[in-house]
Amino acid sequence: MKHSKWTWKNVDLPEEIATRLGLEFEAGLLEASLAPVWSREAQGPATSRERDVELLSQLGDIYSRLGLLQKGLEVDETLVRLRPHEPLYHYNLACSHSRLGHVESALAALKEAIRLGYQNFEHLRNDSDLDNLKRDKRFQALLRQLEAGR
Repeated sequence: MKHSKWTWKNVDLPEEIATRLGLEFEAGLLEASLAPVWSREAQGPATSRERDVELLSQLGDIYSRLGLLQKGLEVDETLVRLRPHEPLYHYNLACSHSRLGHVESALAALKEAIRLGYQNFEHLRNDSDLDNLKRDKRFQALLRQLEAGR
């Protein structure tokens, strides 16, 4: 009787667990590759290569999918510092703040995203990441203002 060598590949995990483990592994790789960026951030004014920004964006997405909201917020804050004129990074920052219940900060980041040119108002209206913000009267007023300006 021949026995085959066991490997981790022989494990049949439920899809949800396999997905989470894959995301955690990918996050670990991104964190390691971005360590120099975090070091530069701690030392002073943010400077970064475009590839660093892309990796940070991917890491922020993974943190969000894993429910690591505080880590996601830190990534979004870094992206806004690195690319202050990019509306999508301000929008993502608004989403992170909203998910953490920081309504004031979420509203400020969302207004900045719109001021910088964010225009996907249909997505904004339906994005569940903004649910905490949607309960605020100022958000509803902002939506009416955006719809009136179309």
